[in-house]
Amino acid sequence: MKPGCYRVRLLRDISLSLVLPCACLWLALRVLAIPLGPILSIPAYLAFLIIWAAVKGVLTAQQLGAQPIRRVVGKWPGNIDVLLRMMKAFKTSYVLDVYLQLFEEYQCTTLNTRILWLDTIITMDQQHSKFVLSTGFGHFWRGNSQKERMETFLGQGIFNRDDEHRSVARPFFARDRISDFDIFEKYTRRTLKLVSSLSHSNQACDAQDLFSRLTLDAASEFLFGTDLETLGGRLPVAGKTAMGPKGSATDDSWGAFAQAFEMAQQIVTDRGRIGHMWPLFELFKDKNEDNVNVIRTWLDPLVRRAVEDKRTAQKAGIESPVADKTFLQHLADSTDDYVLIRDQLLSVLLASRDTTACLLTFVTYFMAIYPDMARKLRAEVLSHCGPHGAPTYENIRDMKYMRAVINEVLRLFPPVPLNVRESRAEACTLPPSDASYTSDDPRPFYMPGSTIIIYLPLLMQRNPALWGPDADVFDPERWLHPDRISKFVSNPTMYAPFSAGPRICIGQNYAYNEASYVLVRLLQEFDTFTLAPEVQPAGSIPPAEWKSRKGGRRLVSETLMPFPSV
Repeated sequence: MKPGCYRVRLLRDISLSLVLPCACLWLALRVLAIPLGPILSIPAYLAFLIIWAAVKGVLTAQQLGAQPIRRVVGKWPGNIDVLLRMMKAFKTSYVLDVYLQLFEEYQCTTLNTRILWLDTIITMDQQHSKFVLSTGFGHFWRGNSQKERMETFLGQGIFNRDDEHRSVARPFFARDRISDFDIFEKYTRRTLKLVSSLSHSNQACDAQDLFSRLTLDAASEFLFGTDLETLGGRLPVAGKTAMGPKGSATDDSWGAFAQAFEMAQQIVTDRGRIGHMWPLFELFKDKNEDNVNVIRTWLDPLVRRAVEDKRTAQKAGIESPVADKTFLQHLADSTDDYVLIRDQLLSVLLASRDTTACLLTFVTYFMAIYPDMARKLRAEVLSHCGPHGAPTYENIRDMKYMRAVINEVLRLFPPVPLNVRESRAEACTLPPSDASYTSDDPRPFYMPGSTIIIYLPLLMQRNPALWGPDADVFDPERWLHPDRISKFVSNPTMYAPFSAGPRICIGQNYAYNEASYVLVRLLQEFDTFTLAPEVQPAGSIPPAEWKSRKGGRRLVSETLMPFPSV
């Protein structure tokens, strides 16, 4: 069934798994003269399904020589109390703290939440993340559930499909393209001009908003040769701008696009938290329909023009090499599917904007609260590039401390703090757990078939068992000391902000280069960065309880740079 037909899927599931079996059970009971009415046959059938699934799971695990993953045990049937507690906590808790508290409570790094009697595996275990992403890659896929949640928004894009379209995008992101810094220079200059203007008038600027605009404009020219000109739009006004879905909001065309872009992501996240039955809340209207319509008003004209240009070039017998094409032109040459072109373009645009904007936001934040780090970083920039020189690929490669700062920010605040996969229909086993918590059982773990597994890079990359007792501390030096990085070198999947294995991010070098280039230019022009929490939008200051939690909470509790995730 097509992922976009979520209402039909819901009706099918209810009919096949509940209505039809219950009707058959009731008829059978009547034939056998067992006095059980049609209403009572429903809980009887559900109880049978639950017991049968449990027995089948135990037998399959024994056949595989595996132990079950530890289950969360609530006080109410189906762990409904756990679900309600998690849903309430998600509104105010620190990023992924809901999951971390469960791991702390059960003293393990992989759990089965078993909400409404459906297995859902959550893991911060490095060995299990590695298995999902790399060594056991063939046992997992995006899954119908994830595709269904994201279909309206991302459709056939690479983040909503497995590998069938990934090969189309990969050739474009070759080294000779990502090392061309002309585009970075153009939009960094525009951004710094805005920052300088605000600074000279003693006004605070919203770093996250500016970096989102910079990365979107740069990505739009890099990907389809058109400047979206968001840097020329209305900027948030310090102390007066309202809060949007994931940051400051502005009332203009850019603001409408940004809000639609971010609300679409938020709705996808909310659907995932609700679980398999999220369509019940969208029976009469797809909540992402309006957001996607706004996004398409920006993208559709560009796609139409690319397809028309392709046809014109074909008629004229003109064929350009990949190096001379934009990503959009490359897509148009690779397929005639209009929808596929648009969905691929949106997926890569999303990643190009959010990943780098998130990284730059947190680097700037840390430069404000760690001025010694900012001074050391600026000294390295001036040493390699001087006060005005444009950074080259070689300069960026040689600036070891900058790479260490970027790596440390990505460790503590990966742009994608969690990700989701689904096991294939056939059950498999996860390898024994890492050294986070001791266990006397050396057997692998039973991974049920067709089951969601949520792996959590943010928690894995802050795990003291992997990173030492200072895992929550921002310390770029850990990336420069040979003894401290030796463990990472021998076990590289303990750090995976850009994923790993066959689906490793094809644009990670683009993100590293763009972030480094912007930081060089920023540090050439400014030597001091100061937070201004008094003018943040209402609702952006974190709750007081964050201060009592570990994992960098004491740092972000002073002020909030909203966490921009994919």
